[in-house]
Formats: sequence, structure tokens, C-alpha cells
Amino acid sequence: MFLLEDDLQSSLDVLQKGGLILYPTDTVWGIGCDATNEDAVSKIYALKKRADSKALIVLVAEEQTILDFTDQTSIKIFDYIKGIHKPTTVIYEKAKGLAKNLIADDGTIAIRICKDPFCNKLIQLFGKPIVSTSANISGYPTPLCFRDISLDIIEGVEYTVRHRQEETTIQQPSSIVKWNEDGQLIMIRK
Repeated sequence: MFLLEDDLQSSLDVLQKGGLILYPTDTVWGIGCDATNEDAVSKIYALKKRADSKALIVLVAEEQTILDFTDQTSIKIFDYIKGIHKPTTVIYEKAKGLAKNLIADDGTIAIRICKDPFCNKLIQLFGKPIVSTSANISGYPTPLCFRDISLDIIEGVEYTVRHRQEETTIQQPSSIVKWNEDGQLIMIRK
């Protein structure tokens, strides 16, 4: 029998060493790493066989953290975030303080406040944002539960979280919106 605390500690150990984890989020299972570590981010691109020009999502534990990694000044975005209940990733202008290969060519970054209890606790304990990208090879379908994740992905990470592996509930990716400097909200994925 495993304990949730064991999953948290093992995940933390791997993240602190610049490794990759496979973990449940508030949406689909994700491949994660330290969002401030360029080498770790490069490992994700290599594992997914994905061009590093395609952006990845960053998870944070609370709204306040967004201000540490973007130059977001519009208070309207925080009102919007408080009003949504479905997991929603927001693309912000003027990213800062994150691995350079994580930031899109136009200077934007996709950030989601993760409300899943395990994931949120992990981010809080780690003290930094964590990358989250779907647990699939680029071009293949997104696995909607743990049993759909390919062996290539499972064997390509340093630690696979045991919590929630038995769940068969189909999960969906987050909605994605972009918040422009002029305060305009653009729906990218519902």
C-alpha cells in the first residue's frame, strides 16, 4: 500500500533534480517538470518528440503566482478567473522568470491555476510552477485516463505517481483562452 505523502515526496525529489514526472492534474494526466529549468523542459520536448516551438502549459497553485511569472496588470483577468469553474488555461502576454524554451516566440505563456488537491499540494511544496503537457507522443491522441498512456511515456519519466491510476473516468483537456494586453478575451479551445 502506498501513501499519498510518498507520491508527493517522490515527485518532489525528481522535480528538484530536474527530472520528469507523470502525474494526475485537474484535467488529463500530464508530464511535468520544473518550469524554471530549461534542461528539464528540453527533456519533455524530447520525450514527446515535439518541436520546441510548440508551447507547453504551466500549472500554479494560486492566483498570486501569476504575477510572479507575467507582467499581467489587468485586474479584469483575475475577476474572470474567479468566475470560471471548468479548468481553464489562460495565455498571458509578457512571460518572465520561466525557462526560456517554455515561453512562446511572441513572449506569451499558458498558465492554469490547478485546483486538483494532489497537484495543488505538489506545486505548493515545490514552491515553483510545474510544466504540464498531455502524456502522449506528439501527434497521437491525448490519453483520457491513466490506462491509455503509452509505455514509451511511462518508461520515459523518472517517477509515475500512483495516486488516481485506477480511475477510469474520462478526463478532458482544459479550455484555453488568451488575454491580450488591451483586455480582450479570445476563446481558443472550449
